[in-house]
Amino acid sequence: MAILSTGLVTSVGLSAPASCAAMRAKVTNPSQTRFMDSEGEWIMAHQVMLEQPWRGLEKLVRMATMAAEEALIGVPKDEWSGIPMLLCVAERERPGRMDGLDGRIFEDICQALGSTFAAESAIVPHGRVAVAMALSKARELVWQQGFAHVLVVAVDSLLNGPTLDRFERQDRLLTGVNSDGFMPGEGAGALLVGRPVKSSPCLTCIGIGLAMEEATQGSDKPLRADGLKQAIELALAEAGREMHQMDFRVTDLSGEQYGFKDATLALSRTLRQRKDEFDTWHPAECTGEVGAAVGVAALALADEGSRKGYAQGATILAHMADDFGSRAALVLHFGAS
Repeated sequence: MAILSTGLVTSVGLSAPASCAAMRAKVTNPSQTRFMDSEGEWIMAHQVMLEQPWRGLEKLVRMATMAAEEALIGVPKDEWSGIPMLLCVAERERPGRMDGLDGRIFEDICQALGSTFAAESAIVPHGRVAVAMALSKARELVWQQGFAHVLVVAVDSLLNGPTLDRFERQDRLLTGVNSDGFMPGEGAGALLVGRPVKSSPCLTCIGIGLAMEEATQGSDKPLRADGLKQAIELALAEAGREMHQMDFRVTDLSGEQYGFKDATLALSRTLRQRKDEFDTWHPAECTGEVGAAVGVAALALADEGSRKGYAQGATILAHMADDFGSRAALVLHFGAS
């Protein structure tokens, strides 16, 4: 499964090249929101600045449309209706989840793009692991059902009152009195995927692993990273690789100690040979916690780094985790088919 083109809309750039350049340079630009924390301080967040001050579902539609148009730029518009779109959005269990994410948003994006999409299109409501799940579905659509392309779109925002209130009460927001938290954000991304183009170097997904973790954040069970370990092992096995053959990692880590502990434990249980260097890229340090959009941000950054020559190697491990136990891992390789 090849990533043929990307689109990205984040707080640090309104296109994939701009966002990835900012992430490479570690640019970050949090700003005050219209929400206050329990101490009476304005909550800081990574907000996407568009030409109009859209909010809520309308802003999600605008961001998703921009990302999709960027990813589809090389495809004639009269062919879009034959492409399945897999739309990744917040998980249904998300506190304060916006209305309209299970139907209306898809119709609004199609209207904004001025096109319909194939009947096999679907909504993937699984938050940070949604993109990995969508790629698994896209692989089936391409290799078993014969579609030339599949469009994976992800859009999300944590910038609404009920969501921020719940996360702050759970001591999960980064505030003046809590350093073990994340800074909320918003964004959108898109991947146009399909079969690799012969003799044309591209980033391909050669392994996918999905699993469940019982020791979720806030649970009373000891964390051993069983879920992430299993997801990584499944992805590596499918790719025919070992952990020490990965050149670097790109993840959804956004600042909470739980996530870093989960990733560290999984690494210690899957790495069989010592590596002198094993860098980790985490775009959330620049974009904030962007929920479902982080999967595209991670893959777009890996793609751009590989194409521009600043990636530390050709074989990459990407992994993601949501708050409800889902774990996902992808093995990626850059090169000609």
